[in-house]
Amino acid sequence: MTRLFAAILLLLPVISFASEKPVWVESEGMAVVGEIETQKEVKERAKIDAQNKAIEKAVGVFIRSHTLVSNSQLAEDLIYASVRGKIKKTEIIKEGWDEKDRNLYRIKLKALVEPVYPEKGEGISVKLSLSKAVLKEGEDVKIFYQVDKDSYVYIFSVAADGSVTLLLPNSLNQDNFTKSGKAYEFPPSGSKIKLQARFLPDYKKPFAEERLKLIATNKKEDIIPLGFQEGMFKVYDSKSTGMISDLVKRLNQLEPADWAEAAAVYRIER
Repeated sequence: MTRLFAAILLLLPVISFASEKPVWVESEGMAVVGEIETQKEVKERAKIDAQNKAIEKAVGVFIRSHTLVSNSQLAEDLIYASVRGKIKKTEIIKEGWDEKDRNLYRIKLKALVEPVYPEKGEGISVKLSLSKAVLKEGEDVKIFYQVDKDSYVYIFSVAADGSVTLLLPNSLNQDNFTKSGKAYEFPPSGSKIKLQARFLPDYKKPFAEERLKLIATNKKEDIIPLGFQEGMFKVYDSKSTGMISDLVKRLNQLEPADWAEAAAVYRIER
């Protein structure tokens, strides 16, 4: 029988609120003169280009400062991949027409960007639970989930070192489309897959907390090519599979209303 193991070291998230503050970032923008544009319109386009790049740069700062401080926080902080930015203030550092190309206008500015998070209730709503909260090593466990909108569901286990093991979709069940309002379980009844509570190799402590992550997206996403190994037969460490930071970066490319996440924790005891 095919066996699917998932194991995660004890994970105690420590939340840092450094990323809640606005940050100053510098960026450069440019615009080329169009056939019927005025100089004022070209300058405005260059400024907008610089502002967009400033927001993109600031969002990276928010994620790094809040989510990527240390691997121990990653499993609980995927929600911060949905952060966006809003410019509160700008200061022009330098602007003018390019010396070599007089049709190109350049601007360099400094922007104060404030983090903005989606309001609760936007986008997809996810429910996630486990069959048992406390398990003995080797004991079977089932995952139960439901979404309020038709979605594509991805289920991962996330280790304390930031490594990710992909549970769903997998080679035996590649269809991860999930209908709105329908209750699902993983592994499904009659499946050859078995999800069991297992410690990581060489883990010596008498207990561990295992965390599962469910990501729901409104469109099918290229999440699998990020390098996550399928959790068949073994548990992977950070040297042999994708990292949670890869998943955070991928989700950050999506609009906040286009995806949602949920976490479930259970305790493994020897």
